[in-house]
Amino acid sequence: MSNQTTHLSRIVVNIKPVDPQWIKKAAERTSLLVMPPRALGRLHDVSEMICAIQQTLSPDIGRKAFLVMAGDHGVVSEGVSAFPQEVTGEMIKTFLSGGAGINVLAGQVDAGVLVVDMGIKPELDLAAIGENNRLIVRKVAAGTENLSIGPAMTREQAETSIITGFDIATGLFESGIQVLGTGDMGIGNTTPSAAIGAVITGCRLADMVGPGTGIDEQGLNRKMDVIQRGIDVNRPDAGDGLDVLAKVGGFEIGGIAGCILAGAYHGFPVVIDGFISTAGALVAHAITPDVTDYIFAGHCSEEPGHRLMLNHLGLKPILDLGMRLGEGTGGALAMGIMDGAVRIFNDMATFKEAGVSEKKSQV
Repeated sequence: MSNQTTHLSRIVVNIKPVDPQWIKKAAERTSLLVMPPRALGRLHDVSEMICAIQQTLSPDIGRKAFLVMAGDHGVVSEGVSAFPQEVTGEMIKTFLSGGAGINVLAGQVDAGVLVVDMGIKPELDLAAIGENNRLIVRKVAAGTENLSIGPAMTREQAETSIITGFDIATGLFESGIQVLGTGDMGIGNTTPSAAIGAVITGCRLADMVGPGTGIDEQGLNRKMDVIQRGIDVNRPDAGDGLDVLAKVGGFEIGGIAGCILAGAYHGFPVVIDGFISTAGALVAHAITPDVTDYIFAGHCSEEPGHRLMLNHLGLKPILDLGMRLGEGTGGALAMGIMDGAVRIFNDMATFKEAGVSEKKSQV
């Protein structure tokens, strides 16, 4: 057994579900607020879950950050993407210059954005990029192998990608970050994500696979064929998250799974984004189901399988806006909703404080 497996085992054994007594305490506080019972709907669920995660009745998610995990994929050679693989590296430069969608929307909620090279093909010229203190290079390998003809990576590489995500997220939590968002970048990464989704949820490929960045019907059929070949060749074990990740996954997906495990291990909320982030959540859930208590689903993507993934995890998306950009953008918007939920919980007056009569009990 490798040291990484031992490390992962130690992580898993220390992940526990949230204490339901904290949810009860928070709900009791909510019931005192000057409004009809639970009049703000799911905002109350959000704030109460944050209370339970943080084990406090004074929740605080003021310090936020996003980790955009990046990786390239050997399966792109099968023609599964509308964009060339070079775009992965080019978009990383855009993230670092502050010009991408996640930079704009993360700025709206005062969240920092860090980019992690989990395994892109090019070696970026850091001197040419200039501002690079937000780039973390932890390359497992220069892209995965072609999952349609064999495993995307070794089991050891799968472990490495998860532990890498865990360690980076841990460092952020230790630095004071109170809520972490997951993002992704990797041309072709809806293909491994769909493969993970189909294997773990047991759904039909026709229901799971979507157009990604915009392939046509012919490309969609080719993509489904490629994924089916990969599943048939590799025979991933749906009950073993590491096996699924190794055989049909991606390095950035493993990194996202590690971020989620870190949130659950250290007791911090993690906001996942769309299809690719949720594939990471499926891997983490397959490793230990208790992680879902610490996950907030930022939104529901336009990718058809995303809702099926969320249903499998028992998660309700905070937003449903027809988005499909990735990068963490849906999670960033959702953090604004979460901010509102926490503000209501902390700052709204109680009936007593407002001098307002409470609802009379029914006789």
